[in-house]
Amino acid sequence: MSRVNYDAMSNAELREYFLKHRKDEAAFQAYLNRINQRPLRIIASLNDPDFDEKVQVAIRQKLEAARNGSNQPFNTALEPKDQD
Repeated sequence: MSRVNYDAMSNAELREYFLKHRKDEAAFQAYLNRINQRPLRIIASLNDPDFDEKVQVAIRQKLEAARNGSNQPFNTALEPKDQD
């Protein structure tokens, strides 16, 4: 059996490959590594007065991108709560 070159695959190709070969642990790990390498986009901090609005906007943007078939990754996060 020949070795699969995950590095040569695009993100979409790697995702599709893994979905078709769910028992391929190396493919799963390669996909997780790619996801974890994406920079996080901070959308709001917990103390932000516009927290709810910013989260709702981010959700709408992600839903719209999904409807349009966009392959743009959205790696979003909330800023961690400040430790007092």
